[in-house]
Amino acid sequence: MTSPSAILPPFLLLDRLLQDWLIEDMGRGDRTTQGLLAHTLKTGKAQWVCKEAGVIAGLPIAARVFQLLDHQTKLMPTVAEGQWCEPGQVVAQMEGTLNALLTGERVALNLAMRLSGIATMTRRYVEKIADLPAQLVDTRKTTPGLRILEKYATQVGGAVNHRMGLDDGVMIKDNHITAAGGIQAAIEQVRDRVPYPLTIEVETETLEQVTEALKHKADIIMLDNMSLDQMRQAVQMIRDTSDRIRIEASGNITLETIRSVAETKVDYISTSAPITRSTWLDLSMKML
Repeated sequence: MTSPSAILPPFLLLDRLLQDWLIEDMGRGDRTTQGLLAHTLKTGKAQWVCKEAGVIAGLPIAARVFQLLDHQTKLMPTVAEGQWCEPGQVVAQMEGTLNALLTGERVALNLAMRLSGIATMTRRYVEKIADLPAQLVDTRKTTPGLRILEKYATQVGGAVNHRMGLDDGVMIKDNHITAAGGIQAAIEQVRDRVPYPLTIEVETETLEQVTEALKHKADIIMLDNMSLDQMRQAVQMIRDTSDRIRIEASGNITLETIRSVAETKVDYISTSAPITRSTWLDLSMKML
């Protein structure tokens, strides 16, 4: 059920992050492993085991952690990225130098557990609306330094990425509207400066604001923290005006409310919950 848009970020970008995290963990050296295995290149094997049910994400990234320590070390997944796994299930086999296996264990596991937790929570949200046209999208509420990986994990879980950063598109939010002096002023000022072909999205909280965003030809209209009745009215207003404008619902989206929101016939539902409310999925590495 992995989203077809789940594309692994390039290692040209990831390697710098992974190296920094390895250095953070190793410091001046792995005293335990180096003390035990000084002057030896002894090899070994290990397994990764899932200790609770959930969606697996991040195995290719974990494999890269070990390769940065020793390019001959191999992590071979036994499940597909995005697959649901049960407790006790082996998700990967490993072989390589004991130095690399033991030194890279914590960083690799931490990343895979964090990303698998996000993918698992995302899958739960996606399944609630799987038979409806609305798509789940993530937000920029991410952990600094981990955004590219956390957003990859939501894709693995079946969501669609919203903006990766501020340069991906124009989103005129409530504070922008206040700073500009209104929706009309905000759209007009931005439209004169935005590069082609970026879209302009406007956050609205009332039906009056929806009307104004329509009048000034926003490309995407966000319905923020509206009641279901307001959403239905807003969707009808927008659809009666244009079938080109995309509609996004946001604000207090939970597993209990997401289906009702999707039934208002919005195009997208954005929520930070899969990232901000998820817990790590427990995985462990066992030497053989």
